[in-house]
Amino acid sequence: MDLSDYTNIWRVILLLMLSKQIAEEESSLLPRFIKFKHLNEAIDEYYLHAFSPEIIHALQFVQESKIAAEFLSKHAKASGEQKESITFSENRFQTNLLYIQKRFEKVLESLKLADSHTLFIDGIDIRPSGIPYPEYLDCVKGLANAVWQLNNDFFPKIKDSKGRLKVVLLIRPDIFSSLSLQNQNTKIRSNSVYLDWRTSYENYDTSSIFRMTDKLLSSQQTNKNRFDKVGDAWAGYFPYQMPSASAYNDSSFIGFLRYSFYRPRDIIMMLEFLKENAVDKNQVEKEHHTFEDFDSADFKRKLSDHLLGEIKDQISFYYTNDDYEFFLKFFELLEGDTRFDYKSYLAVHAKLVKFIKTTGKPIPQFMDTPIQFLQFLYELNVICYVEDVEGHKPFIHWSFRDRSYSNFSPKVKEGVRYEIFYGLSRAVNSGKKRVNKAPV
Repeated sequence: MDLSDYTNIWRVILLLMLSKQIAEEESSLLPRFIKFKHLNEAIDEYYLHAFSPEIIHALQFVQESKIAAEFLSKHAKASGEQKESITFSENRFQTNLLYIQKRFEKVLESLKLADSHTLFIDGIDIRPSGIPYPEYLDCVKGLANAVWQLNNDFFPKIKDSKGRLKVVLLIRPDIFSSLSLQNQNTKIRSNSVYLDWRTSYENYDTSSIFRMTDKLLSSQQTNKNRFDKVGDAWAGYFPYQMPSASAYNDSSFIGFLRYSFYRPRDIIMMLEFLKENAVDKNQVEKEHHTFEDFDSADFKRKLSDHLLGEIKDQISFYYTNDDYEFFLKFFELLEGDTRFDYKSYLAVHAKLVKFIKTTGKPIPQFMDTPIQFLQFLYELNVICYVEDVEGHKPFIHWSFRDRSYSNFSPKVKEGVRYEIFYGLSRAVNSGKKRVNKAPV
């Protein structure tokens, strides 16, 4: 299939899911709008009144386009909207699909919605192992184009309706950059919401990620008056200070930021791991956590494995399990170093390429050249680069902190110093220098 095929298929799937969402949430529309009533009767007849609002079930409607089109045609004729009978063929998939699409669009255009309806599409960043990356990317490109066409070309044409329709695609920035959409910068700025949780250590207490975490903790309290100000809940659970080399001690939340990629799920997973450890140690009555809890080897191991799992998911969108194993080999060849300069990096990359050649397997595309692999590590937030500036403390650059609307793919710098992300060191066996002893 080409891009237009994928786009047309996704367009029908999205219209189907929106139609069922509207029917369930605004059931009063069914007796008032005959076209919509008969459309839903056709869908119910096809699914035997057992439609489930998931992509896999909606895909079945498209795969059996002849049967689906026949049900829609039968009910359109029963309502008096369609006068003649239409014959559909298994061999005319595109024609069947176009008929189905036009039926949905004609019916939805006639509705007067009381509420707005938004359909969120998530989970596309996990590529099924049996589908090659180029084919899966074509499928995702088709989805993105279908979402754009519906939001930009079709939904705005629905007039005199209080409620509006919208489809929202939840997508990672790196995957968005791979879609090759026209005018990407305009789409990012004018038609997207970029979830930016960045903050600084100095201003953490006014940041969205801190307020989110504090609200999560305070909302679970039976005594709502216990934490009446922003920050009270966090201080109640984590009253300690982080050891710091600076003239002042850091809040306990700074430790969570240092070991996260500034994402809410990272913070939440840390809370879960601390809770698990307390249960394992029969400390269920514990009222607050200490720095020793946060600094424990068990907690850091769980966190490190979690973060490495997140990175594996990112890599699996593009590459194979063999590629992931070669990625891990890089850290083994570092022999425990968490900090290295460019010269050391080049030497380790050369060893890595030499090792891969001995396996008889192809060198992954992202490892072809030293700068490609360095950029790959930087984009994954596995490493940062450090610029030493005379008369000033070093500038530390992380991809997730340098990314912005105007720079979705920040570039790594060559010839400087590099450090592995703190939270990953245990999972990749870094942090302790290996000692190679000569055989006795």
